[in-house]
Amino acid sequence: MREYKVLFKSSADRALKKLSQDVQRRIVGEVATLAHDPRPAGVVKLAGYENLWRIRVGNYRVVYEIHDNRLVVLVLRVAHCKDAYRH
Repeated sequence: MREYKVLFKSSADRALKKLSQDVQRRIVGEVATLAHDPRPAGVVKLAGYENLWRIRVGNYRVVYEIHDNRLVVLVLRVAHCKDAYRH
């Protein structure tokens, strides 16, 4: 099976670094699994968007894009569930 490269948008990386070490480890662990399967069980495709997906990690949400043609998962946003969908 093909393995995807997981990249973080700079704003998502900054948001991740503001979280506690424990939460960071949990999120990074979950995001790392996307390299093997970018559409795991429990993932939600966001309505109204062509290529946005969301995984839950405790009270946090990770919003990402999948680029199958380049084998890339791009993490766009890491946020608490109450803030995850605000622009």
